[in-house]
Amino acid sequence: MSKLLYKIGGWSAQNKFKVLGGWIIIMVAILTIAFTLKPTFNDDMAIPGTPSEKAGNIISEEFPSAPKVGSIRIIFGAGENEKLDSKENREAISDTLTKISQDKAVKSITNPYEVGTISRDGTVAYADITYKKKAENITQKSKKLVKDSAKMTEDKGIQTELSGDITLSSLEIGGVSEVIGIIMAFIVLTVMFTSFLIAGLPIFTALIGLATSLGITFLSTKFFDISSVSMTLSIMIGLAVGIDYALFIFSKHRQQLSEEIDIHKSIAQATGTAGGAVVFAGLTVIVALCGLTVVGVPFLATMGLTAAISVLMAILISITLVPAILAWTGNKMRPTRKASGIFQFSAKRREKNQNQSTNWWGRFLKRQPLLITIIGILLLLTVSVPALHLRLGLPDNGMKGENTPERQAYDLMAEGFGKGVNGPLVALIDASDIDGNKMDKINNMAKKLTKLDNVASATPAVPSENGKYAIVNITPKTGPNDKETTDLVHDIRDVTFADSKESPHIYVTGITAVNIDIAEKLNEAIPVFASLIVGFAFLLLLVVFRSLLVPLTAVLGFLLTMTATLGFTVFVLQDGYLGNLFGIPAKGPILAFLPVLVIGILFGLAMDYQVFLVSRMREEYVKTGHARKSVQAGIKFSGPVVTAAGLIMIFVFAGFIFPEDLQIKSMGLSLAFGILFDAFIVRLTIIPGLMILMGKASWYLPKWLDRIIPNVDIEGHSLNEILKKEKNKQEKKHSLGYEK
Repeated sequence: MSKLLYKIGGWSAQNKFKVLGGWIIIMVAILTIAFTLKPTFNDDMAIPGTPSEKAGNIISEEFPSAPKVGSIRIIFGAGENEKLDSKENREAISDTLTKISQDKAVKSITNPYEVGTISRDGTVAYADITYKKKAENITQKSKKLVKDSAKMTEDKGIQTELSGDITLSSLEIGGVSEVIGIIMAFIVLTVMFTSFLIAGLPIFTALIGLATSLGITFLSTKFFDISSVSMTLSIMIGLAVGIDYALFIFSKHRQQLSEEIDIHKSIAQATGTAGGAVVFAGLTVIVALCGLTVVGVPFLATMGLTAAISVLMAILISITLVPAILAWTGNKMRPTRKASGIFQFSAKRREKNQNQSTNWWGRFLKRQPLLITIIGILLLLTVSVPALHLRLGLPDNGMKGENTPERQAYDLMAEGFGKGVNGPLVALIDASDIDGNKMDKINNMAKKLTKLDNVASATPAVPSENGKYAIVNITPKTGPNDKETTDLVHDIRDVTFADSKESPHIYVTGITAVNIDIAEKLNEAIPVFASLIVGFAFLLLLVVFRSLLVPLTAVLGFLLTMTATLGFTVFVLQDGYLGNLFGIPAKGPILAFLPVLVIGILFGLAMDYQVFLVSRMREEYVKTGHARKSVQAGIKFSGPVVTAAGLIMIFVFAGFIFPEDLQIKSMGLSLAFGILFDAFIVRLTIIPGLMILMGKASWYLPKWLDRIIPNVDIEGHSLNEILKKEKNKQEKKHSLGYEK
């Protein structure tokens, strides 16, 4: 692999303009085609095989009179000390509904005064607008008419809010916070390279790869169901790893230039060595993301695959475009005596570094490895405690910002009709296998449902045309994300099992029940997926480092990272602490797919840092046989690169904490602090501390196992040996020619 990458890097450097032009043409072509076809995202998060999904399928078959069409609910709230049943308010609301009804796309509009959708105190009412087409086919003209009509009642002093299954706001792809993340990454690179030009180049190459991968994602929406959150995740991962992977090759090249190596040869060599580590690390992240497909959740699988595409683009950019950019910069990459950044490779500084066995952090760890390791472990265990009461769910409008239209509509409905009105349940009574009078047994079952705890109201049973099924709409007393609502869903399903075999079977569906089933399905997947990831990590590191204890400490460290990340996420999002600091509008359950997603992503990134840090230790140990000094060397030479890479990751992910969307906030918060815990506490503190304590035992491997496992050279040491031999031959020929 290293030889192939050496050739690719050399060729890219020699053909820098072709490579740069080629990537720009590819990026522009893909984006042009994608936007021409108009990408459409599908945010349906249904999971096949769940009870709610099965109930939804039966309803679609047995109740064909209820086609899936778009709808908008327009909600009215009376002004202070007023009632909606006054003459003026009645006229204002009627005029608004009349104007909306003029739209030919509207099938029907309910009048709150006629159907009774007005609160008991007369302060809140709502009307449902049903269209003739599906939600995604409703035109912008129809949406604008509703918004303009709503202003009529607003002008009369009536609070008017909109909700429903029709998207009334446009998707935000990016914002100021993401730009701030990039700026902070630029600052880290500037401090590292002491050059504005060089600092901007890893970001430039990362953006090229990111734009290309997004174009592929946009194209894929025409053939696969991909959610808009998948695109956001691709941006987060693609940008972060794109900058980091370029950084590894940039820093390797600059280090080699300080040793007076020819520019083009150094580029090829950096691509063959650091590029090999990039490929290995990137493939590890891809495997982790593709591993999300084994969970059995379609929307989670597409999220993993789209993010994997962005990582693949980052790898390809790193081994082709990055060498071309390095060739373009030429001698500007060569460090000077005036440089004063993290990587100062002047002759004077290099001589000083050679006389020191380690840096300040290595010396600090060496003095008290046991105490520092224990403090690090106890810190992460303390942060992990809130994860013990982790509760999963999907965010509803009640968890959005207080000033958003969705939240205001949610709160207004809850104020007038109770919290449960925002999370109605649909009970499907199945009497298809029951003998005798089916309708009597359906009605008896419907009465039992009304007597359950936490039921605010329930409609009479509405039978299907063949009389074998019936629907009962149930309004809980509690909100859609309350634990009591989850308990009610289980209580409804348990009614069937509590009765005799002659009783009808009950299914529960509706958005709230679907969300509950998704959360429980993903909750069951967490231990299975985590076990798979940890097992894969151990085997992977066993092959890479040829040791038993190094992989063991690495996976135990990853478990600490995982539990601490989930614990901190629960502390902020679910328990509500530090919510104002991070702009969390309301506390609530953790995003259902977040734990599995974070486990997969953090695993890949944690292995990146483990490989870049410990491989340098392994190289030093093989060379000197001194275990503790090898740890010091790893911290000295690879520690600064891992530090810079970790900071860049944190800043990029943190940029996604502050947008309005709670799903994006959750991912940004978890990943930013997950990287903080893993890179700085686990990889740079706990792992080196344990390896200092274990000494030579760190590298123990039974001889029989050493013969079985393959030898993987991810850092390109074999390439370095080949190049060193070639250099010695050339020097020998040169000296012989000089003697003649």
